[in-house]
Amino acid sequence: MNTFIAVMQLLVTAAFVSIPLVRHRYGATAMAGAQAELTRQGVRTTVLHENGMRFDAGGHETAAPATVAAIMLTLAALNLLDGPWATPLTLVFMTLVLLGNCAILHSQLTAVKSVRSAFARKNDPELTRIDVPALLKAAEAGFPAWTWTLQTVRHTVVFTATILSLAATLPLT
Repeated sequence: MNTFIAVMQLLVTAAFVSIPLVRHRYGATAMAGAQAELTRQGVRTTVLHENGMRFDAGGHETAAPATVAAIMLTLAALNLLDGPWATPLTLVFMTLVLLGNCAILHSQLTAVKSVRSAFARKNDPELTRIDVPALLKAAEAGFPAWTWTLQTVRHTVVFTATILSLAATLPLT
């Protein structure tokens, strides 16, 4: 059973690494599209950087998934070695991954609202007049169409592998 759990954790690892790789490759194009949209709207193009909004794999866009991947690799090794900490750590971290992925999916589904709220909190009149849906659409156009399929597959893999590994772990406790 531990081998099955380890395989599920390796699938989660691959899923968490996939999106930063795509963002690394196409993020600059997405940022250029967003900046072109800002120019079209008459907004200074530096406003995104000034407010920490980016479309590449920098900052937490790489650090968070890389950390999850490292933890999953460690858990997979513990499960393959049948370590005494494998079961409790699997229960804790797979639950956190499940909850975290729920938060990621929620943030993706509410991106327009979240960006508008973030801009409103800055009390910058220039930010509040940005057409956020158009901005995000321009940025999304910088990524290949298959990115959205990859994102769906990624969520499916993370949810399925996490739930299956938790279900497989529970009888072992």
